[in-house]
Amino acid sequence: MNRKEFIKKGLIRASAFFALPASLIAHTSCYNDTATKITNKEECDLSPRETAGPFPNRKPAELVKANIISDRVGVPLLINLQVLRKTDACTPLAGVFVDVWHCDSKGEYSEYGNSRMQSKNNREVHFLRGRQTTSSEGIVSFISIYPGWYRGRAPHIHVEVKDQDERSFMITQVAFPEDISNLVYKSSDYRGPQNVSNERDGVFRNSLAANMGEINGNIEDGYTINYKIVV
Repeated sequence: MNRKEFIKKGLIRASAFFALPASLIAHTSCYNDTATKITNKEECDLSPRETAGPFPNRKPAELVKANIISDRVGVPLLINLQVLRKTDACTPLAGVFVDVWHCDSKGEYSEYGNSRMQSKNNREVHFLRGRQTTSSEGIVSFISIYPGWYRGRAPHIHVEVKDQDERSFMITQVAFPEDISNLVYKSSDYRGPQNVSNERDGVFRNSLAANMGEINGNIEDGYTINYKIVV
């Protein structure tokens, strides 16, 4: 089986399980283990406030979905995020919107293009963007691919938390361990080693530890990244 066939079949298997409604996923042992792993971290400092960047979601209310892959190819990635409220003893924050967006394996974003920042025109497509509403445990999950990198930035995921009136609680970014990223970037769908280290990235330079996601998995089966957002 060649690599692209393996990825395609792997994504079909992942979608068959993780695209279930959150109310059903919450009853599986896999999902509950993930929730515990995120919640039980000792520290509960406010998450770093970061820029939305040059490619934010244009109409997030139209992107309500858990599977955000669309037609993109790459190493499978399950994104688990948990939102906690610091002023309420860091308890989970239920019923809020979580918007995510990131580039594809080649470092390109959807909804933008024909510009100095991105020459390819992706204005009419909407890959790797999504919105979910947090569960009673403050959790959302997205089926995606491992993001690539683009000039001047280490790999990352943008995340924004909003209330039901679309008021923003927090915009932050999730970083990836560099050793795993460079392992992923050896595969044919990617562009090779990232050109900016995490430590030299302008966004992560002063807050890398707080931006870093907790990742597990492998290159054959894909990865899961867990990250808590304290607002």
